[in-house]
Amino acid sequence: MKQPALANAELGVMDLLWREEQLTARQIRDQLYADATRAQHGTVQKLLQRLEDKGYVARDRSLSVHLFSATITRQTYAGQQLESLADTLTSGSFAPLITHLVEKQKISSDEIDRIRAILDEHEHENKGAE
Repeated sequence: MKQPALANAELGVMDLLWREEQLTARQIRDQLYADATRAQHGTVQKLLQRLEDKGYVARDRSLSVHLFSATITRQTYAGQQLESLADTLTSGSFAPLITHLVEKQKISSDEIDRIRAILDEHEHENKGAE
């Protein structure tokens, strides 16, 4: 199931959860807002509730202080967003996107080598299945 895109503030929370695995609302607030106020605590609570409603965050209620964790990896989310972008801009084709990134040197040589290895492995698996 494809999940909705995240707003920038939601991405800020998810970035923390992708790095730290489990955090309390207070820990998230302290990292997002160094000079936290009561209003910012409410903002973090609302962000966490929205993320939970969208299926991006799980809340562990087994302790007195709830712990929040991501239910989707950064890589999975990025993949979903890339697929959505390709669908919107290039009728689902990734070739124009990859070509652009290579031509603008946004992909390093190491990343190109990694992509080649993945493509070679995929091609080898497909030939074996025929």
